[in-house]
Amino acid sequence: MLKQVSIYAENTKGKMLEITSILAKENINILGSVTNDSAEYGIVRMVVSDPVKACEVLTASGIICKLVDVIGVEIKDEVGNLNRLLEAIDNSNINVNYLYLSFNRESGCPIMILHTLEAKEVENSLRSKGFSLC
Repeated sequence: MLKQVSIYAENTKGKMLEITSILAKENINILGSVTNDSAEYGIVRMVVSDPVKACEVLTASGIICKLVDVIGVEIKDEVGNLNRLLEAIDNSNINVNYLYLSFNRESGCPIMILHTLEAKEVENSLRSKGFSLC
């Protein structure tokens, strides 16, 4: 299981630059991310090279964040593979709250980052169906 850094940030000019600057200064690589915004605040979800350290340094800088368990599933970059993954999850009657894309830098394959309340169940189900988890 992967740890994701969920960052709660004001929707203001320069906030993303502040976040990425803190991570860059600490030599923390962003492996995948997605941002959801609202009028005043946004949630930035990131898979990073050192999630515990990222959360510590961001918190020390006054940025609200927390660690969240997510699942990384490597799939081949072929038409229909995301659909097959989602069908496998749906057939297990499990809800996916959100997902976003990252890449395995070594293999070049996409990695779908999934959040679900039943993470262990999903991991076991996907492994039994032949999916490669990170």
